[in-house]
Amino acid sequence: MSRHWVDITAVGFFIIEWLVYALTLEHSAYGRDSLSARMNRYREVWVRRLLDRETRMVDMQIMASLQNGTAFFASTSLFALGGALALLHATNDAITILSKLPIDLSTSPAMWELKCVGLVLICVYAFFKFAWAYRLFNYVAILFGGMPPASQAGTPAAEAHVIRTSRLFESAGRHFNRGQRAFFFALGYLGWFVSPWVLFVTTAAVVVVTWRRQFASSAWAAMAPEWVADGEEMKRGQ
Repeated sequence: MSRHWVDITAVGFFIIEWLVYALTLEHSAYGRDSLSARMNRYREVWVRRLLDRETRMVDMQIMASLQNGTAFFASTSLFALGGALALLHATNDAITILSKLPIDLSTSPAMWELKCVGLVLICVYAFFKFAWAYRLFNYVAILFGGMPPASQAGTPAAEAHVIRTSRLFESAGRHFNRGQRAFFFALGYLGWFVSPWVLFVTTAAVVVVTWRRQFASSAWAAMAPEWVADGEEMKRGQ
């Protein structure tokens, strides 16, 4: 056990960074100004604009594209899962190849299999998130179809339907984001196949890149919640 303390520490660092990043993004005041949170505000704007339109064919086409994108990622996660299982099955071949490289990347069969199992678990998690997001997008499409007509806009029933649809829409986007986050961290996890020290670096790199996209990217700046098309102010934190 003592000779694997670096591996244990590196994996612990990886798990903690993933959890802290996810909790900060989704359950903290700081995360309420992220790119994902800003997009959630515009999801509600979209649903409210949808209520004002009698013809909603374009909205359903956009929803179909969101569903297709989610289905693509769900399929991709299954391919990635198959690749991880193939690595697990080819343990002896992989160790033989690693032993012939000019740099020392040798590892024991048990350690290699442990690394592969971790990658398999990440791929399984990503698939479940994408599959659930796909199902939620289907539910949102149903709620779009059940949207009250424009003549009933402003009624309590229409407002309740808008809120219900918006919240379900946000949930679908949140689970899709979690699946993508699993993909990003899976790329960082691959550093462990080289060395636990590389895992420290790749994990930190993934956190920095994903944080920048959420809080300091040009997309984040473009989605600043200041004004919508009709001039109504969208206050931060709403």
